[in-house]
Amino acid sequence: MDLSPFQSRELVERAAALLRRISPKEELRFMHVCGTHENTVARFGIRSLLPSQIKVVAGPGCPVCVTCPSEIDPAIEIARKHATVFTYGDMFGVPGSSMSLREARAEGAKVKVVYSVSDAIKMVNPVAGPSTFFSIGFETTAPLTASVIWSGLPKDFTFIVSHRLIPPALVALLDSGRIEIDGVICPGHVSTIVGTHPYEVLVKEFGIPVVISGFEPLDLVLSIIELVKQHKAGARVFNEYSRCVKPEGNTRARQLMDEVFEVCDMDWRGIGSLPSSGLRLREEFSDLDALKEFRVRTRRDSNMPRGCKCSQVLLGSLPPAECPLFASRCTPDSPVGPCMVSSEGTCRIWFLHGGRGS
Repeated sequence: MDLSPFQSRELVERAAALLRRISPKEELRFMHVCGTHENTVARFGIRSLLPSQIKVVAGPGCPVCVTCPSEIDPAIEIARKHATVFTYGDMFGVPGSSMSLREARAEGAKVKVVYSVSDAIKMVNPVAGPSTFFSIGFETTAPLTASVIWSGLPKDFTFIVSHRLIPPALVALLDSGRIEIDGVICPGHVSTIVGTHPYEVLVKEFGIPVVISGFEPLDLVLSIIELVKQHKAGARVFNEYSRCVKPEGNTRARQLMDEVFEVCDMDWRGIGSLPSSGLRLREEFSDLDALKEFRVRTRRDSNMPRGCKCSQVLLGSLPPAECPLFASRCTPDSPVGPCMVSSEGTCRIWFLHGGRGS
């Protein structure tokens, strides 16, 4: 597919001019829940094109950022004592309660970075002992985990499952009043799996305008225009990313997820427990649970490091640049909080591309 029209500066500027003409005088606050969206907004200077009354803030759309110390610490213990732990590169440097997997490996823990669970399986060395995959991510990566489980696994291969669900998390946050917004820009990649229907509850229960957006600059500006229009005409779910997202989503992927996982309450780092916002292995697959297999004790801990304001950044209530650690004690080379680690983390994106007026 030719994406050049969606990257055209002329078309983006024309769309932004339309947005400025139709925007109301009152302030409207729109939240996206996708690190790739924030990357596009910051890298292409989308905020500088918006009228001053339109605010676009980043929500908890980075799966690495919301993974808790109570999940990272057991992974470190397993890597030290029991098995080789495979993980994604973004997860490698995220601080747990006292250290990251990177720091644990420097001290001798068995940790390997891979691009996917399939790569991890290819790298398994039975002679080296058991292997565990630290399986994180939203609805986008959960079907991949489910697929390899159904396809068959090497001997002594287990999982630390840390998958989370975006639509239930949004419902819980809106219901609790912890986010106050006038519209939601929903992630395109998650929506290719779940479709459009799970977002309808945001309209019905909260009257929140919803747009499912693609990832190019024009996608984002068109999505903001749609949210402004809904502010005037009434809330609905609009699929701007129809070139990839179908109303029903990917039914086979969701079926695989349902067969392998069950929905559970889940702690989100810096946010706390959100009802029905996570996945865990079903009982028939409990032998693949690394925490049970190696009898690793866990304790609930969703806290951020001392002085870190990532909790507020994840809820869109504080710009990264207003955190006292930002770009001083906390940098990509020496991150204090998780939002500075991942390529989808808002703090890292702002550090690399700017964000205050971008």
